[in-house]
Amino acid sequence: MALTIDKPWRPADQVPQVPAQLGVFELADAAGVVVFIGVADARSLFGLRGAVADALQAVPGAAGFRYESTSAYHTRYRELLMVHQATHGALPVHNAPMQLGRLQP
Repeated sequence: MALTIDKPWRPADQVPQVPAQLGVFELADAAGVVVFIGVADARSLFGLRGAVADALQAVPGAAGFRYESTSAYHTRYRELLMVHQATHGALPVHNAPMQLGRLQP
């Protein structure tokens, strides 16, 4: 598995095609810059489909998304946040600050 989500960006109108499964997702602005990293956990209504739809409405400027279905959603979510922080020096602009570990080679 790659450290980042390597699927192509999908437009917001493709949310109905997203499976109702557990997993993680990223939202990007029109330039393809990640602005939010989210998770569809056991409390998410309709899994990824519902979580992505809700996040697209809540995050201003979000134009596209990509996702991964995984049962290890909590670990994968934190891993994506750590990779983003290590690469860009900060979390995505619409993620709340949180204490994360550091990735070690």
